[in-house]
Amino acid sequence: MSEPAISLRGLTKTYAGGKQALRGIDLDIPRGSIFGLLGPNGAGKSTTINILAGLVNKTSGTARIWGFDIDEHPRNAKASIGIVPQELVFDAFFTPFETLELQAGLFGVPQAKRRTMDLLKAVRLDDKAHVYSRTLSGGMKRRLLVAKALVHNPPVLVLDEPTAGVDIELRQLLWDYVRDLHSRGTTIVLTTHYLEEAESLCDRIAIINHGQVVANDATSKLLGDMGDKVLEVTIDTELTAPPSALAGCKAVELKGPRMLVITYDKRSNNAGAVLAMLATAGLNVVDVSTREADLEDVFLELTSGKAANAAA
Repeated sequence: MSEPAISLRGLTKTYAGGKQALRGIDLDIPRGSIFGLLGPNGAGKSTTINILAGLVNKTSGTARIWGFDIDEHPRNAKASIGIVPQELVFDAFFTPFETLELQAGLFGVPQAKRRTMDLLKAVRLDDKAHVYSRTLSGGMKRRLLVAKALVHNPPVLVLDEPTAGVDIELRQLLWDYVRDLHSRGTTIVLTTHYLEEAESLCDRIAIINHGQVVANDATSKLLGDMGDKVLEVTIDTELTAPPSALAGCKAVELKGPRMLVITYDKRSNNAGAVLAMLATAGLNVVDVSTREADLEDVFLELTSGKAANAAA
């Protein structure tokens, strides 16, 4: 089995003043994956990324990028990763072409091996190569950051909230390019607050809460292990309150006088049993639809309630 693209062991970070941002992160990100790193604000995602980028010093533990320890082989580790930050960070008076050329020089990329115009073309900025970066739109600046992170051809690309503030068309353009990079072997690490993006893009997801990993599994398994299922039922009788016959269900919401939204645990119940409860109560079903748990449900269950209390 090949070594992970990124391997973290016992990673901790305590800032001056005693704030403990990371509390022993153990995490392996497989090579060739699109990996989602999710968590609420303040969970420790940005601290983890900043440690990998060399912008923040860890307190203890180890971090390896493409097999290189960030302490023992910092140059090789940094050369193996490209970071697309949340902030739009570059000189506003440089052109996109100059921005990429400067970044390539900082990484020691020989002139003959630089791909400046190819990268600008890939992110559809070749027609803006020689205009000041300050004149670019927000979406164009975001794409320029992606190109900037790729000048040294790293095997790992980290995208930190890459679609924040980006319109739908540009978001789709960015994801098409990310999928293309992934198809050519680049390992993608994604943080996002758009959970539907993570659910559709990522083959594996880790959730961080209070500086600890509270889940790390294949996306399909995370969703499959979520026990809740929702049944939306329309009946032929108007109600003023949920029927007592459904007391055994996890939650029952009266969405309208004739619509019930019933949440039940699919590990101990099923739709047929719920419909039988309604029949027992003398209610005739006119229409029914079901909804499986999505990533938002998983996220909320793991970052609130018991999970949050356990980590506090």
